[in-house]
Formats: sequence, structure tokens, C-alpha cells
Amino acid sequence: MLLTIDNITTYYGKGQALRGVSLTVDEGEIVALLGANGAGKSTTLLTVSGIVRPHEGTIIYREKVINKEKSSEIVKMGIAHCPEGRALFPDMTVQDNLNLGAFLRNGKEGIAEDLERVYGHFPRLKERLKQQAGSLSGGEQQMLAIGRALMSRPVLLMMDEPSFGLSPILVEEMFEIIKDINKEGISVLIVEQNVGATLEVADRGYVIETGRVTFSGTREELMNNDDIRKAYLGG
Repeated sequence: MLLTIDNITTYYGKGQALRGVSLTVDEGEIVALLGANGAGKSTTLLTVSGIVRPHEGTIIYREKVINKEKSSEIVKMGIAHCPEGRALFPDMTVQDNLNLGAFLRNGKEGIAEDLERVYGHFPRLKERLKQQAGSLSGGEQQMLAIGRALMSRPVLLMMDEPSFGLSPILVEEMFEIIKDINKEGISVLIVEQNVGATLEVADRGYVIETGRVTFSGTREELMNNDDIRKAYLGG
């Protein structure tokens, strides 16, 4: 198993955000984490990436417990986090934002190869290399956020709301890109409000409600569950 989250409990101050969350991601999988706003989905990703520390439970990545590792070390291990809201540096150029994604890496040749791979996924970024990130459209900013995460050469890519604010055409394009990234051997853990589109690409998924996992299953099991269909798929 690539990633195992085992019975994680997390607090923000005195408020409990996660209540015994457990899930797994295997090599080569796309796994969806579904639920309403405030359910704990983003907190789960933040906890894996070391930004939020778990109070209880264990996070295991490639057989190594990473609960107390620094975020920078977790990135070096091969986990990249593409956060909600993109978190770009708006006054810096597209090129500089992409280069920051590789700041923990050595080897100019490998970095150059990965830049070309990013341009393959997102040709528009190559056209806008010298443009400030803050001047890009919403869709282009999302492309840049994902491209920056890919520049760390991840084994596991965690994506938080990659389709947020995008037009329907761009949403479709974004999920095709996610499939292409996965075909390159990168496992994906994705948080999304667009449940229908997410389940079209996911192998498995988990539903989280008020900090607890309430259902898990294959794509087909999730799509055919009456409660999930009513809550997230319009009946």
C-alpha cells in the first residue's frame, strides 16, 4: 500500500476536525474523498502533507510513519499537495512559480524534462511563461498550481478542488488531464465537490461527513448507492 491513514484524529484549537479517519491509496490508483463543505476533506490532505498535525492515529507512506515529518521532507518523499485556492505567488511569473515546485530537487536535466512534461499537459503555460501568475485566468491558474506540484516529481499527488471555478468545458479538460497524469504512474488522492466527474475517473472513493468516513467503495459501489446518489448526484 502506498499510503495508509489509520484512525486519524485532528483538532483546530479545541474544535475536532477529524474523528478517526482511515483510508488507503495504492500504487497507481485515483482515490476520491467526497463530502460536503466543512466535512474534513481538506483537513485530511493538510494532515498528510504535515501542515496540520494529527493528535491520534498514524499516517504511513511506503511503510514509513510520517506523522512527525516536516512538510519539506514529505515533499521529498514523493507527496505533492495541490491545495484549495491554488496558493500561487501572484506577483511572480509562471516560470518562477513552476521553478519553485522543484526547489527541493537537484539535477537540471531532470527538472528540464519535467518542465517539458508539464508543458505537454498544459501548453498554455508555455505560452505565458513570463506572465505574472496573478494575471492568468482561473483555469490557467489551476493549471499552474497542478504544474507546480508536478515539478516536485511526486509519486502521490493530492488535489483539493481542482475544478473549482472552472467552466464546464475546462472541467472536462481538467479531468482528462488528471487521467493522463495517473497514466504516467502517479497515484492521485482527490477532493472534489463535482462528484459526478470525479467518480468518472476514480477507482475508489470515501465519503466523509463531520470528520468521519461514513462510506467507502469502488466507483461503481459509490455511483449505485442510493444515499450517495441523492446527496451528491442529484438523485
